Amino acid sequence: MLFGGVNRSRSKIDLRLVAGVTGALLVFMGLALLLPLPMALADGEAVWWVYPAAAVITMGIGGSLFGLFRPQADLRAREAFLVVTITWLLITGFSALPFILSGSLTFYADAFFETMSGLTTTGATVYGGTTSNGVENGLLVDQPRSILLWRSLLHWFGGMGFVVLSVAVLPFLSVGGGSQLFSAESSAGTTDKITPRVQEAAAWLWGVYLTFTLVNFILLWVHPSMDWFDALNHAMSTAATGGFSTKDMSFIHYGSEYLEWVTIVFMFLAGVSFTMHFRLLRGEFRVFAENRETRFYTLMTFISVGIIALFLWWDGGFTPHDAIRYGAFETISVITTTGFVSNNYEIWPVVAVLMLFLMFFTGGCAGSTSGGIKSFRVMILLKNTMREIRQTVHPRGVLPVQVGNRTIEPATIMRILSFVIAYVFFFSLGALILTATGLDFMSAIGASIACLANIGPALGDFGPIDNYASMPWVGKWTMSFLMMIGRLEVFTVLVLFSKTYWRE
Repeated sequence: MLFGGVNRSRSKIDLRLVAGVTGALLVFMGLALLLPLPMALADGEAVWWVYPAAAVITMGIGGSLFGLFRPQADLRAREAFLVVTITWLLITGFSALPFILSGSLTFYADAFFETMSGLTTTGATVYGGTTSNGVENGLLVDQPRSILLWRSLLHWFGGMGFVVLSVAVLPFLSVGGGSQLFSAESSAGTTDKITPRVQEAAAWLWGVYLTFTLVNFILLWVHPSMDWFDALNHAMSTAATGGFSTKDMSFIHYGSEYLEWVTIVFMFLAGVSFTMHFRLLRGEFRVFAENRETRFYTLMTFISVGIIALFLWWDGGFTPHDAIRYGAFETISVITTTGFVSNNYEIWPVVAVLMLFLMFFTGGCAGSTSGGIKSFRVMILLKNTMREIRQTVHPRGVLPVQVGNRTIEPATIMRILSFVIAYVFFFSLGALILTATGLDFMSAIGASIACLANIGPALGDFGPIDNYASMPWVGKWTMSFLMMIGRLEVFTVLVLFSKTYWRE
């Protein structure tokens, strides 16, 4: 077809189309950069100008790309992979501008790390602790509230996926192939469609997401120790399973059992597929209750909480009540990859810490805002392991892997195995690079999996009451990359390095 007066072969990756769509998405991000402006003006902040400045720069470049390469063709899966990866990198780069322009962070590596952590809902931060960049002991206690709001907004947009949000408006840009963007960006990887039109599906998901955030905000705000601003920021972080807090010590600062249990419930719900929430709100209780992944996720969570609480009581000196309270909070925070903290788990009994570390790899359900390997993949791997054991006993038997009445195809199992192998490879590579920078083994492996799984707080130097400010700049760039590929489910990024992908 004709594109800009040139006959463009659709056997090639249309880089002009990629540039045009990316430009449109940057325009939307530029508009998002204006959201903290009312807060900055209302508070009379001297740094109010950084938001329109960053917005003008972002929208100027995005608008230029869209104008020069205005999309006039359908977006295919191959182009969608490239759009998603490039968009995440560029949006992160431009969204870091408020931190730099305001002087909140001095080095761009720190600003990029903080922004990537926000958009990928990781919650690893260079702010906090007793460093010069402390939330309460240093910098953020004196930070403009607009900066804190921007950090939480990064979580909130990244949680459901900024590209998924943009899918809902692509028809107005005369760009087809919205479903390609949806499937390439969404962490769901699920075929459980809630509506036949992807734009309508994205709008419904964002509606559920907004309702979820609003209810959580109200329940937090009614508590006297949280003002509306803290409640809003924590509600956005919880919905996104992100973990950024307005307080240096996260929920340790409040010491409120009510706030912790409210957050426990909403963290757990955020780890459930949002398509399941949609079905539940629509009255399809049976579909929700019979969903195998939701049931497995629930069972895995309760077993993990029980084991950790048992060891906190038996060997950690906690009362049964506190063992359940803190065990439930930290376990669900890790499983859902939220990263909030209500107790310093590094001083827990070794068995409890080890159990919590194993939970670093799991994650919530596919279609949720959580990171990690995802419960569905873990469930299939366990079922396949049991099948292999039975196959050893009955070598001639035909023993398929089944989830309910559904038989899992061998090709699907192979894709899951390949994903886990790639996941472990990048975890190991990240730990190796961090060790090479001089970090100790525990800090290296903790930070690597915490960033790859989008958890945030790790172990060692980057534990629950620490931060990532001391990490060498090489480590920060490496962890930023791990956060991105973890959020985009590894293969969305890896496919770009394949010769087959670029072949006509």
